[in-house]
Amino acid sequence: MARLSRQEIIDPNEPTVVHVINRTVRRCFLMGDDPLTGQNFDHRKQWIEALLERFAAYFGIELLCYSILSNHYHLILRTQPQLVADWDDREIALRWLMICPARMVDGKPAEPTEAELNAIRNNPERLAEVRHRLSDPSWWMRLLNQRIAQRANREDEESGKFWQDRFRAIRIEDEASLLACAAYVDLNQVRAGLAESVEESKFSSIQTRIESEFRSTAESPLESSQANVTSGDGNQKHKPSIRRDEFLARLTIDERRDDLGACESDSPHRLTDKGFLPLTLPQYIELLEWTIEQTSPKREKTCGRAPTALSQTGLSRRAWTKLVDSFDEVFTHVAARIETLESCRSRITGRRFRITNEARQLIAAAA
Repeated sequence: MARLSRQEIIDPNEPTVVHVINRTVRRCFLMGDDPLTGQNFDHRKQWIEALLERFAAYFGIELLCYSILSNHYHLILRTQPQLVADWDDREIALRWLMICPARMVDGKPAEPTEAELNAIRNNPERLAEVRHRLSDPSWWMRLLNQRIAQRANREDEESGKFWQDRFRAIRIEDEASLLACAAYVDLNQVRAGLAESVEESKFSSIQTRIESEFRSTAESPLESSQANVTSGDGNQKHKPSIRRDEFLARLTIDERRDDLGACESDSPHRLTDKGFLPLTLPQYIELLEWTIEQTSPKREKTCGRAPTALSQTGLSRRAWTKLVDSFDEVFTHVAARIETLESCRSRITGRRFRITNEARQLIAAAA
């Protein structure tokens, strides 16, 4: 069966949470240890992280979670088109030129000139197109994949496809599905045997959050370009370090603040300060560690009670572990409770999305 157009699943004009996945061609290990050639390409994961930081700073899209493995990566994105709609013309042009710079200086985007800004803001059609792109996950993914592929091909002196196919997208419609998807993404390294714990899960949002919260802060690529500021007397001084996870969306929902809707963050590194899970970081880590115990053959299963966070989802232990182990197989286009899945329709054709038998069994049992 042909894959649905993403326009049938995602409306760039509506706030949306979406899980996206992309794989390298033939699932070759082009971003890690290649067993055939003996080469290591872990540095390409750093390329992806650096682009994720830049995109999170300038797109009208938030990065909730990410995990980069040797032959694929996962992201959870949240679009905020209503904020993009409120940006003035100069803001739209500036943000786009920081994502797609007209000039580079020392490998970094150069500050746009007024002439470069005017080329966008004085062209109504171009301006409307750019405004739309800033809240469209397809453009985030298009630019990310294009730049990694071009850079890797130059490095290898090769041509042709680097990514296997266009990216896959699953729209997330409720809180329980988002929590399960976040756990699925953050446990990718453990599930793949690349790490034994979340703390060891390199190139993942969970390790970035843990290092920022419980260890000394590491300087980010964005910070390194802004580290030196000039004081009033002309002397340079070092700017205080930011948290390494500053480009990620806040984890914990603050009901007092988040009920008011999305407001732009004071931080230049992310779009808003809106949380996305009803858990603190320690509670989330506890849930992840418990999940590893239930699914890993190397871990001894505990007979104690499941974390409180699991009971809040309404999911059974079996449903939870299955979702976290194979989220992308259980859901095809939309992740939600069964009654929501039954009511979902394509934006273009109005037809129903396919619902797997596993989704019916697991989610119906949890309802």
